Amino acid sequence: MGYDEDLSFNYFGPTKIVFGIDSSKDVEIEMNSLGGTRAVVVTDKGIIAAGLIEGITKTLGSKCVGVFSDIPQDTGVDVVDKGAAFARENKANIVISVGGGSVIDTAKGMCILLTEGGNLRDFNGIQLLNRLQTPHIVIPTTAGTGSEVTNAAVIMDKEMGQKRLLVENFNVPRLAILDPKMTEKLPRLLTAGTGMDAMTHAVEALHSIPHEPITDALAIHAIRLLAKYLPVCIENGSDLVARGQAQIAATIAGWAFGNAMVGIVHAMAHSIGAIAHVPHGIANGILLAECMDYNLEEAADGYAMVAEAFGLREKGMDDMDAARAAVHAMRVFSKTIGHPQRLSEMGVKEQDIEKAAELSLSDGSIVNNPRFVLESSEVLDIFRKVL
Repeated sequence: MGYDEDLSFNYFGPTKIVFGIDSSKDVEIEMNSLGGTRAVVVTDKGIIAAGLIEGITKTLGSKCVGVFSDIPQDTGVDVVDKGAAFARENKANIVISVGGGSVIDTAKGMCILLTEGGNLRDFNGIQLLNRLQTPHIVIPTTAGTGSEVTNAAVIMDKEMGQKRLLVENFNVPRLAILDPKMTEKLPRLLTAGTGMDAMTHAVEALHSIPHEPITDALAIHAIRLLAKYLPVCIENGSDLVARGQAQIAATIAGWAFGNAMVGIVHAMAHSIGAIAHVPHGIANGILLAECMDYNLEEAADGYAMVAEAFGLREKGMDDMDAARAAVHAMRVFSKTIGHPQRLSEMGVKEQDIEKAAELSLSDGSIVNNPRFVLESSEVLDIFRKVL
């Protein structure tokens, strides 16, 4: 790991951030700044039931031309196509997503189709676009995915039998509104799962092959914030200071991994999510410490930074000892916040992990893992340790 003498990199983070309690009330002002006049709000039925949409649509008034909410836990190609058709019928020229990762990723796909036409299967690749797409404002209702600032969207393709990764710099959301009140009612399990999603983004950004000084700085501070404030969010969901700091952590972790990429944890989480429908953040949280242990030799200096972020690196401690302390700390932290510890708690069976181990090797995330993964049996061993 470390940095080579010939280090060179590009850092990309164009999204404007608006942060503060009740900042979601500024959505019309920010929409106007982007030239939007007809907005489709993209959300899901759970967000509507929680009463989080009413304030947004009321603020937008007649500028809201429709609400698309037919979005499942893991969005799919067909969902994106349906949402784009809805937005097109309503002559939308801006998309506002209110929700978690599945909602945001659906909106990202819709923005492409509103500009380029066709259906999502026409865009099977990476960096295919050559112009800015339909403007997209994100109002996250979780503190985890970081999708509000990344160029990526993960969309389930049932025909392929796996999750499709769209990576497009021209489709990064133009603006994200981080309003702590939008996460205030998030249940404990979702708070823990999405928080561990953000933690995984930060840790994998530190150990990835393309990591660099800017992403390291973002990832380390994200870990610091999560270590301090995520337990507070679990114990007192109405603590808006803690909620806000967790949101910021998720966003800067998004900038970190959006540039530095992720690794084996995400490859495995994508795969077990596609096969057994384990929520992505929870899959990441269950797998994280075990995958850190797997990568220990190759990523000791990266995990030593994790130990520093947790305040665990003592004077004179070498990288390997600090890295081991980080792995132990991650196991303890996950338990402390009440996060599930085993995939079997989520209904996963032995036959599921056998399929997922094979599928993980074809996931694009695995190529940036610090330890080269040779065989699916190595992945299966990790799965079995957390089954």
